[in-house]
Amino acid sequence: MRSLLRLTSLVALVLTLAAPAWTQFQTQTPAPRVIPELGANLPAQPVGPNDLLAICVYDAPELSRTVRVGADGYIRLPMMQRRIMAQGLLPSALETAIGSALREEQILIDPFVTVTIAEYHSRPISVAGAVKQPVVFQAEGPTTLLEAIARAQGLRDDAGREILVSQMQPGPDDKPVTLTRRILVRGLIDDADPALNVMLTGGEEIRVPEIGRVYVVGNVKKPGAFPVQDGSDTTILQMLALAEGLAPYATKEAYIYRREGSGAKSEIVVPLDKIMHRKAPDVALTANDILYIPESSGKRLTSRTVEAIIGLGGASAAALIYAAH
Repeated sequence: MRSLLRLTSLVALVLTLAAPAWTQFQTQTPAPRVIPELGANLPAQPVGPNDLLAICVYDAPELSRTVRVGADGYIRLPMMQRRIMAQGLLPSALETAIGSALREEQILIDPFVTVTIAEYHSRPISVAGAVKQPVVFQAEGPTTLLEAIARAQGLRDDAGREILVSQMQPGPDDKPVTLTRRILVRGLIDDADPALNVMLTGGEEIRVPEIGRVYVVGNVKKPGAFPVQDGSDTTILQMLALAEGLAPYATKEAYIYRREGSGAKSEIVVPLDKIMHRKAPDVALTANDILYIPESSGKRLTSRTVEAIIGLGGASAAALIYAAH
């Protein structure tokens, strides 16, 4: 009985002496660390110049930071002797490249690196021309042509029938060349053709030309610029109808001032009086033609003068052309 009591007392004494040491051991044992979260990141795409990267190196706060990619595609981290090529790499591939560089320079033995995209600056898409609000934005992910146009608040009423999508691509001699694709507005929007809703990845320029116009000036009742209808012929009689007909004392001849595709200017004399009396066939007009009807008692203006006056636009141009007679 006495032996049992002694054994119990000995066990109690051992437990009493061991309690402070166990408490100290628990206090000194570090809690498992958690890799800090960088928050939401943009969709992963190949890194480009001027992109902003969020780099996190586990247990190395002096290496964890945001880094801007240089114009030459390289990045530099503190304590590292050499720069790292980031351009063209996905974030996962860049993580591997940074980890290898840290091991090679003996900065860390077994680095754990995460790379996320904080801001894209290498994938601009510009939308300009006959849109309601021209805009330049970064393609944070694959973007369709319709989404890009929506960013510009849609097309204006005077938008032409084509959308031009241009992109720089390497040529046969590694020299950049511009490739332009023409997208019909009717097929893209009215017909909803999915093949025309091209995918954009950044670097594209989208331009929406204004609808073609024919300028009718001179001795008409309502001079102005009139839109050319898509897919239909535009003639002198149609334009005169839009201009509400000839004013008194119009000459028997009219003049079409046309700029050719090569940039050369041409002047076409038209038998206006015969066309009006159906004694000569009507003459077709193309976009940006100038139909000029002089006054019989006045002096005819040259094509250069008419073009200069039209450059003023609107009622001012019409008034000046009338006054010049």
